[in-house]
Amino acid sequence: MEPVLNQELANRAMDKAQRKIVPFILLMYVLAFLDRANIGFAKNALQLDTGLSDAAFAMGAGIFFLGYAIFEVPSNIIMHHVGARRWLARIMFTWGIVAAGFAWAKTETIFLSLRVLLGIAEAGFFPGIIYYLTFWFTERRRSSIMGLFYFGAPLCFIFGSPLSGLLMDMDGVLGIHGWQWMFVVEGLLASIVGVWAFWYLTDKPQDAAWIPEDEKQALLAELAAENAVKTEAHVGPLKVLGNPKVLFLCAIYFMIQVSVYGVTFYLPTQVAGLLGRKVGFLVGVVSAIPWVCALLANATIPSYSDRSGKRGILAAFLMICAGFGVMISAVNMPLLAIVGLCVASAGYFSAQPIFWTMPSRFLTGVGAASAIALINSVGNLGGFIAPNLRVWAEQTFHNPSAGLYALGTASFIGAILFLISIPLGMGKNIKGFSAISQGQQVSHFNS
Repeated sequence: MEPVLNQELANRAMDKAQRKIVPFILLMYVLAFLDRANIGFAKNALQLDTGLSDAAFAMGAGIFFLGYAIFEVPSNIIMHHVGARRWLARIMFTWGIVAAGFAWAKTETIFLSLRVLLGIAEAGFFPGIIYYLTFWFTERRRSSIMGLFYFGAPLCFIFGSPLSGLLMDMDGVLGIHGWQWMFVVEGLLASIVGVWAFWYLTDKPQDAAWIPEDEKQALLAELAAENAVKTEAHVGPLKVLGNPKVLFLCAIYFMIQVSVYGVTFYLPTQVAGLLGRKVGFLVGVVSAIPWVCALLANATIPSYSDRSGKRGILAAFLMICAGFGVMISAVNMPLLAIVGLCVASAGYFSAQPIFWTMPSRFLTGVGAASAIALINSVGNLGGFIAPNLRVWAEQTFHNPSAGLYALGTASFIGAILFLISIPLGMGKNIKGFSAISQGQQVSHFNS
């Protein structure tokens, strides 16, 4: 088979996978992010009804990531062995049940316990999806596909924010608080989709009856050619955890997550303060505006990264823009502050699909599954640090803007690390890698 023809067949296979798989995992991610971020909508009402303190709320917002981090690596290794269909369905079903349980979080102990359980239940979902996508898409398409997957967070806030606001406005219906309605409805939605995932997903291209055999073989051959040139292709699931490149990627993702979650946890409250309104439908609509910008950025920037081959330098630029954006959002001018949040959201969420192409530049197999999980778990400890860092900065400097300045600084550190990734080979121009891969591919088909 000619290499050009093979690439065309592989593209057709990936097009089919994109149409069938990506919309569904996008739905899964929307619900995952909704169940993670709706605590921001519940903040004021939950504290008013339960007496939960600011410190306890900040601890609960972040403690989710402790259980999440501990169980990430085991979860991804299990998924590698039992298959994505079974494991992702289990994750979604259990986290939905726990998320619904927040309707009864009327004491600090219950609230904190459920936050830990939610992290344990969801552990492995995000890195599992990242690893799962490496089965279906080659390096030259991966940033664009990651960009589509990252639509999940913006879509969550574009559509989920008004939904959460509407459910919050149901306060008193059937004698139930609005925040209780929100947790129950959104949690059960996740469990329903989890059951659906068991019947809908396909583990690997080999099992896809909906891809013609010639296209399937072309895709598998191209993926095999890519894997053959990866420098750490055969590293085991435990040994890879000490790999210097993996640890460096952990540091980058940690700084990204500190920045992201420091903004997202408090976005509805921040917008409510800017508007002088309580959290409800109007605040939900306005809170969705930054995520529309993030959606547009994810629709264009990751695909530009694939076309241009730019990785580390582009991601660094996006983090710098996001850092300035979050600092600008501290000003007491509602319109300018919203613009700053738009820039921050667009930068943070379009940098991440580019970042997630980096582990697969040198890892594959169970080593990749383990490394991706470690990167995500260590990175997500930033989600634990972020709300506490923001509260600490505000209290230490007696300035409500200090927390946002701290988050902006974290963004700048992340940008520096992205720049360092270039000489390390992880953030270098993709075209050099692609040329090697295509050379291997031509050799493979001529043999």
